[in-house]
Amino acid sequence: MNELDKTYDPQAVEPIINESWLQSDAFRPAAVADEAYCIVIPPPNVTGSLHMGHAFTFTIQDMLIRWQRMQGKSVLWQPGTDHAGIATQMVVERLLDKEGLHRRDMGREAFLERVWQWKEHSGGTIVSQLKRIGASCDWSRERFTLDDGLSESVREVFVRLYEEGLIYRGKRLVNWDPVLETAVSDLEVEHEEEEGHFWHICYPIADTPNEHVIIATTRPETLLGDAAVAVHPDDERYAYLIGKELVLPLMGRTIPVIADDYVDPEFGTGCVKITPAHDFNDYEVGQRHDLPLMNIFTHRAHIIADAAIPEVYHGMDRYEAREHIVADLDAAGLLYKVEAHKHKIGRGDRSHAVIEPYLTDQWYVDIKPLAEPAIAAVEQGDIRFVPGHWDKTYFEWMRNIQDWCISRQLWWGHRIPAWYCDDCDHITVAKGEPTQCQGCGGSHIHQDEDVLDTWFSSALWPFSTLGWPEKTEELARFYPTQVLVTGFDIIFFWVARMIMMGLKFTGDVPFRDIYIHALIRDAQGQKMSKSKGNVIDPLEIIDSYGADALRFTLAHMATPGRDIKLDTKRIESNRNFMNKIWNAARFVFMNRGDAAPDVTCQPNQEVNRWIIGELNNTLAQVEADLEAYRFHEVASSLYAFIWGNYCDWYVEAAKVALYGDDEAVKAETQVVMLTVLDQWLRMLHPICPFITETLFRQLHGADSMLAVAAWPKTLVCEAASPRMALVMDIVSAIRSIRGEMNVSPGKKVTAMIAVEGEVADYLQAQAPLLKSLARIETLSFIAVDAQVDGAAVAPLNGCTVWLPLAGLVNLDEERARISKNLARLQKTADKLNAKLGNERFLKNAPDDVVTKVKDELQQVEEQRAELESAAARLPG
Repeated sequence: MNELDKTYDPQAVEPIINESWLQSDAFRPAAVADEAYCIVIPPPNVTGSLHMGHAFTFTIQDMLIRWQRMQGKSVLWQPGTDHAGIATQMVVERLLDKEGLHRRDMGREAFLERVWQWKEHSGGTIVSQLKRIGASCDWSRERFTLDDGLSESVREVFVRLYEEGLIYRGKRLVNWDPVLETAVSDLEVEHEEEEGHFWHICYPIADTPNEHVIIATTRPETLLGDAAVAVHPDDERYAYLIGKELVLPLMGRTIPVIADDYVDPEFGTGCVKITPAHDFNDYEVGQRHDLPLMNIFTHRAHIIADAAIPEVYHGMDRYEAREHIVADLDAAGLLYKVEAHKHKIGRGDRSHAVIEPYLTDQWYVDIKPLAEPAIAAVEQGDIRFVPGHWDKTYFEWMRNIQDWCISRQLWWGHRIPAWYCDDCDHITVAKGEPTQCQGCGGSHIHQDEDVLDTWFSSALWPFSTLGWPEKTEELARFYPTQVLVTGFDIIFFWVARMIMMGLKFTGDVPFRDIYIHALIRDAQGQKMSKSKGNVIDPLEIIDSYGADALRFTLAHMATPGRDIKLDTKRIESNRNFMNKIWNAARFVFMNRGDAAPDVTCQPNQEVNRWIIGELNNTLAQVEADLEAYRFHEVASSLYAFIWGNYCDWYVEAAKVALYGDDEAVKAETQVVMLTVLDQWLRMLHPICPFITETLFRQLHGADSMLAVAAWPKTLVCEAASPRMALVMDIVSAIRSIRGEMNVSPGKKVTAMIAVEGEVADYLQAQAPLLKSLARIETLSFIAVDAQVDGAAVAPLNGCTVWLPLAGLVNLDEERARISKNLARLQKTADKLNAKLGNERFLKNAPDDVVTKVKDELQQVEEQRAELESAAARLPG
């Protein structure tokens, strides 16, 4: 193999590694395996570009997928994109606007042809971006929510639900976007506080016209559709009015005063105008009191030309009508006052138009019969939320679920498979393309113009992508999938609907676990947005620091239930971690000789046994944390082992053998050094696939591939003595004193260790290692009760380390160091004494816990005494 470059350059390495993966079958499910494992990718919008939320969720999924693949399972990570009805249609309409074209002038077929052209040329950018971050999906199986197979699944589900009476057409209130002229889901409505007004309007009492009731409203234009005025049944101020009629200002007709608990007597005047066709709460009140529904708007939120509405307002935009109505109320002496008022306004997330509650004919799913089994699945443990508290959110939504409006007034999407007959009232619903009415047999039929809500096809994603309704081999093998990784904001809109549809049409849950990850915010904890200028672009980060540094940062910060404050300094720090890995591996390769990794090796050297023991401990911890979705702990354990144990300790310790004269010890060390490197490269691979794949091929040859290599197993060898930890404590203590006293790293020192018995024998055998790691020129062992004047002291559990200071340090600084450590020990002693002085602790804590606290206090007191003695022995 060629020697590694001196520095790690991810921009040079990553494209080569990525291309080799994509040209192989590495990401396809193994044809033969005892177990299968599947995750379906939450399909990003075909219009989308990679943002940090994508980078986060796909890093987590890829960790799981690569880990399971390395365990020898047949692993499928199912990729694909969502057709994103509104988003895609808007993108293409904007392009057409630049050409002076409008979709309605073009006609449906011509417009859809343009959308498909755009999709083929410009859609799917995010797929290539996902490959850049290392997503190991089976890209040969990429699906699209409008491809032929998924379209067949959608029609199958729609028809079955319709035939069971679970899909129906009805007139109800919906969120209406008057710019896009379509119903939109709650998820597509953004609510933000805006400055507005409260208009206080006088509603005359019909039988005493000189008296009136004052109504406060933020939308005076909707009085054209008022059906009643409501008061609280317990509000004594208005009890006399209940059942009476009021004169609707400017309209002349009368409306009743009704009593309803919905009214808050403390808000406004305590009287509320009820407009059932243009407010969701008012709609519910109207249903309870059987009030008439009067729609006053067109699809574009203009006043309709209806005989019940004064002609002067016909055709006006809603805000133009507001101005005229307020002026007319004022002229009629019916405008009591106007107040400034800040309130929340719902706007479409695409058009930014103010959303209008609007009464239209739409298609709905009768959802409660589907919700009940989905609730039971979580209650019974068939599906588990991680973290567990998210099941409360799920239950809250599901137990208060409302029928699902599934129709959208768009052209791009799954067209509703319903045909209306011009000769009778029958609606024909069919999987194919009917030529005649199933009611009267007439041939004058036309298909519904609307398309299905994008979430309808997304709800079928886990089984439709595997070939359902056909009983495919993939469906039998990979369904149910193992885990869904997603954000909390779509638990209801997507997660719950997948559970309902999966149970309904396959008889089983779509996944066993649901891992809900946190949100990515900026370093200050603010939500990222283009308007704030605080968006961190993952592609720019990859260009600057490499994909592995970004992935490791995201994994390291994936603490359950806590939003991530992402700072580029963290990414830069983890880029340095990649450099550390590269440099350590480069040293190992330069000193490998003819050695090769050997998982059966049985080392005799203590330090070699020690590093294998630490490797085994790390492997056990990493596996436990992966099983429990503790991704941050996985990253922390690997960081501590690789940087701390392997690079900082073991590689330095190995130099004693590598540069020594004992060829047998050198050969053993080379094998262990390579074996442990091989094992931790495998462990790190799910988080940092690019650098680990590169180094793995350098270790095993260019034809090897870590992506399909085996996950490491516990290595069996004789354990190192527990006293090896004391060797590290001694080295750490000497390094600490050197650092605090500003002793040059290159300067050799004299050290004395006060120790006796078997511990002394052990440490004397490790003298070469101690001298190398701590940069000691002269090391001697002295009696345990010996005192060394003019020396820095480090009392440890098992021995005491002395460093003579003559000509080495500034004595004033040494006194300051001792004083600082004495203060630290005093603080620790105070805490321990407080515990032991707490009667409740002594009464309730187990005996071994109390004993442990007493032992800790004794050790602290002994260390404090040592330091006080050392301070007294300093010269001068």
